[in-house]
Amino acid sequence: MFNTAFKLLQKFFPRFLENELIRRIIKNSGYLFSATGVSAVMSFFQGVMAARLLGPATFGVLGAVTTFTSTVNRFASFRMDELVVRYVGHYQERGDPQRAAAVFKAASLLEMSGSILAFVLIWLLAPVGANYFAHDASLALWFKIYGSIVLANLISESATGLLQIFDRFRTMALITAAQSALTLVLIAIAYFNRGGLIAIIVAYMSGKVLGALSLTVAALRNAGNFWGAGWWRAPLRSLAGERRSLLTFAVSTNLSGTISLVAKDSEVLWVAAFLGPTQAGYYKLALALSNLLQLPVSPLPKATFPELAREIARRSWDNVRYVLRQGSRLSALYSIPTTLFLVIFGRWIIATVYRPDFLPVYPALVILLTGFTFVNIFYWNRVALLSLGRPVFPTLVNFAGMALKIAAIFLLVPQFGYLVFAFSLAGYYIFTVGIAAAKVFFDLHTRPLEAGVA
Repeated sequence: MFNTAFKLLQKFFPRFLENELIRRIIKNSGYLFSATGVSAVMSFFQGVMAARLLGPATFGVLGAVTTFTSTVNRFASFRMDELVVRYVGHYQERGDPQRAAAVFKAASLLEMSGSILAFVLIWLLAPVGANYFAHDASLALWFKIYGSIVLANLISESATGLLQIFDRFRTMALITAAQSALTLVLIAIAYFNRGGLIAIIVAYMSGKVLGALSLTVAALRNAGNFWGAGWWRAPLRSLAGERRSLLTFAVSTNLSGTISLVAKDSEVLWVAAFLGPTQAGYYKLALALSNLLQLPVSPLPKATFPELAREIARRSWDNVRYVLRQGSRLSALYSIPTTLFLVIFGRWIIATVYRPDFLPVYPALVILLTGFTFVNIFYWNRVALLSLGRPVFPTLVNFAGMALKIAAIFLLVPQFGYLVFAFSLAGYYIFTVGIAAAKVFFDLHTRPLEAGVA
């Protein structure tokens, strides 16, 4: 599938692929997209069966259970994949494998601490989640049980970052496909046996655990292959000179992640808390359909980040600008036609594929597509800033966007309903991504001048 798509690009856009960096990014993202595409098809059928089986209200409860765990987990997370890519990649590029291994070791230890903290918080807060988001206190136990997946994710972020650095995108793709396949099979069994909410929760849990453990095993094997069996003995004191930089990066990405949780990654919980499970079910489906827009684009940041980090370390500014420009063109080539398709046929898709009682989803879908299209075109905004050594800037911008979004929710939701969530999320994306992209362009204009003066 990927090889066919790559050959078509070469045939119709030969100049687009004339740059080695672009070819590498397309190749690596292609591995992920092949899996993402297969997984998306499976996820689509997962969602259809779950929605048809459960109905809007219980589908909203499912969203509350799964989003609650991911929210708490990411609250305690330091986005270690980004730190690993930034610093392990830096030391690998400079021929310092001992420090590269020490960074991975430090990241893994910190992530383990965060995962254990997340598990404790989930168990303590599960009754609150069941009461306020699912509106059913009897589900507290299942909030806890589903929350146990964070223990399988002890070092999955660090593992993901390491696999990116070592160009193991094909491995990541296979793991993603296997995870989705297991979930689909279990949901299909539940669907045809007329199972309920618990059967669907178990299906999602099983896929998540398989994916997390597989990533961890793959990363540890690659660490041993590249750094030797004793890589884990790399002394943390070798990072003493970089301690402040590492901590600043980790804390900044954690704060940015926390802001993202409040501003955009916990949308279903916000809707459930304000308007109840039925409205949350509508919004969960609107988000799921909007995510179809991100299918081939979502792997691009992972594939682009290591390349940008390397080129910026080499001060190859022309290459950096070229990658960003071509990346935006490639994303727009998919995003704009797909958005138009979903706007034109979205109502028919919802009524036919799901159920007519899900039709209130359509207006939210149209609104969300605006913000998602903008994000897609400038998909590189965050990884470019991280590569440029600007981890704090997106945090500040996201915080300002979050404050505006929350104010809009409290002021407007009581009067205008759940569509306010769609408007506020689209506006948040346009505001934060627009400012971040502008900062990248400004830095790329001034850095070469500073280097020239120096």
